[in-house]
Amino acid sequence: MLHDVRAEVVGSLLRPDFLVAARRRLEAGELDPAHFKEIEDRAVDHAIEVQTSAGIDVITDGEQRRYAFFGHLVDAMAGFDKYGGWAIPFRDEKGEELVFKRPVVVEKLRPLRNMAAEEFTYLRASTGAAAKVTMISAQQAAAYYDPDKSKAAYPTRDAYLADVVDLSRREVDELVRLGCTYVQIDAPQYAALLDPELREGYRKRGSDPETLIDTCIEMDNAIIAGHPGVTFGIHICRGNNQSKFYAAGDYGPIARIFERTRFNRFLLEYDDERSGGFEPLQHVPEDRVVVLGLVTSKKPGLEHEEELKRRIAEASRYLPPERLALSPQCGFASTMEGNRLTAEDQRKKLELVGKVARSVWG
Repeated sequence: MLHDVRAEVVGSLLRPDFLVAARRRLEAGELDPAHFKEIEDRAVDHAIEVQTSAGIDVITDGEQRRYAFFGHLVDAMAGFDKYGGWAIPFRDEKGEELVFKRPVVVEKLRPLRNMAAEEFTYLRASTGAAAKVTMISAQQAAAYYDPDKSKAAYPTRDAYLADVVDLSRREVDELVRLGCTYVQIDAPQYAALLDPELREGYRKRGSDPETLIDTCIEMDNAIIAGHPGVTFGIHICRGNNQSKFYAAGDYGPIARIFERTRFNRFLLEYDDERSGGFEPLQHVPEDRVVVLGLVTSKKPGLEHEEELKRRIAEASRYLPPERLALSPQCGFASTMEGNRLTAEDQRKKLELVGKVARSVWG
């Protein structure tokens, strides 16, 4: 297990302009895959350097090889229509909206390649630092099932999810075989089960949010079970796309995730009042760690060091300091477009995470 990891990232980093341009050229048929891979590698090298120089204890490849945080699943499988799914509205505090088109499963899933093995093997070979790989939860993948568009491939959502769980578990097995010691599962769909408005929406559509929580816990546990010595983290946020979100509410309604899942680390969004208070942390078992996402990845303004320390002290009322760590509240670029801040803003925020973690925990 990873011990003394106090400064973390959630996963994605902003894509450099040269990578975004190269991906467009690749998709237009103007760049061959071999040259694109060289450009991708350069972007990953840059992501590694940004994190290590900032003092981040466990790093990712910045998800530079993905078009979105779920790209490892969608691009590795035959069976998805990449932009054919239902559109989800994201918003910000000013009320500005953005509609994001999701993938949708339209044929039985068939692996074309490993989901994240390439990411990990390159990362492992490129750094001596502790490394982690991010994957999405089965519950997040559930959003890519549409009763009309998907039924020819899978008559029910459960049949589709059974395949997602099997394929995800196989990927975890392969990552562990390759030497990966930390896998993070991204589960933003849990936010729909803590937001009072979205919970009511589930009820109106005939789904009980409480039953859904139990089902999601079962699926998460099925994917990660049986790997002693490997650290598993789960990241829960309330949506993140181009500095916008889709949910609000504290962790209380889903607190049994802390008690009943097998995750070792909970990476929780706590950058503003949408996240509620620290009280639900009292449900976290004694052998688990909470990574406080106190630094926002959505806005360029830099947090004050003393304010972060004050909030860590506040969280310490519910969990002892040795079971806490610090991170940004989410990735900086859940999609290729990235959040509305600059690479320099991102660098300063990562350096702040590293600096505060060293100051608080040594």
